Amino acid sequence: MEDFILSLQSLDPLLIYLAVFLIAFVENVFPPSPSDLVIVFAGSLVGIEHLGFVPALLTATAGSTLGFVAMYKIGDWFGDRVLEEGKIRFIPITAVKKVEAWFTRYGYWIIIANRFLAGTRAVVSFFAGMSELNLVKTTLLSFVSALVWNSILLAGGYALGSNWQKIGIYLSTYSQIVTGVLIVVVLMFVAKFLYQKNSKQKST
Repeated sequence: MEDFILSLQSLDPLLIYLAVFLIAFVENVFPPSPSDLVIVFAGSLVGIEHLGFVPALLTATAGSTLGFVAMYKIGDWFGDRVLEEGKIRFIPITAVKKVEAWFTRYGYWIIIANRFLAGTRAVVSFFAGMSELNLVKTTLLSFVSALVWNSILLAGGYALGSNWQKIGIYLSTYSQIVTGVLIVVVLMFVAKFLYQKNSKQKST
């Protein structure tokens, strides 16, 4: 993967911008992808003036936002059909309804934090669409979230220069911590759901 990223350096700047856009877009639809590392690498190219900071930032953010919207629409069009018709058997419909209600209440805050939640970006956009959150507001918040996150990545690549690969260690550690926290939260949610379900069954 590192060789692929390094091979981008030999391309024309316009093609690099296009590659950044496409990889940022694809990450939201077919995760995981190396979009964060590619953006960090783009930051190192900004440092040697092979790319411009603002065009790289806008390109990456546009890709991230459009990818988010694409997954939102997939959730909007097919989410209920896939989950409620039992196509994914291990997810009970009652649990889906609870997640939808949770997203309706807290979804916009989750979207703001979306780019900082490694490994969950496609899931967040899918459930945002399935919960039918306001598309304009959702798009704006996902744009802001991506803009801030991509600014940090580009600045990191710019600061590290030729040592940009080192940030991969920090991103990996960050991803593991976030994933661990999210797993704990999900397990707590499942435990609460099962406890409430058993309590209702006993009361009847």
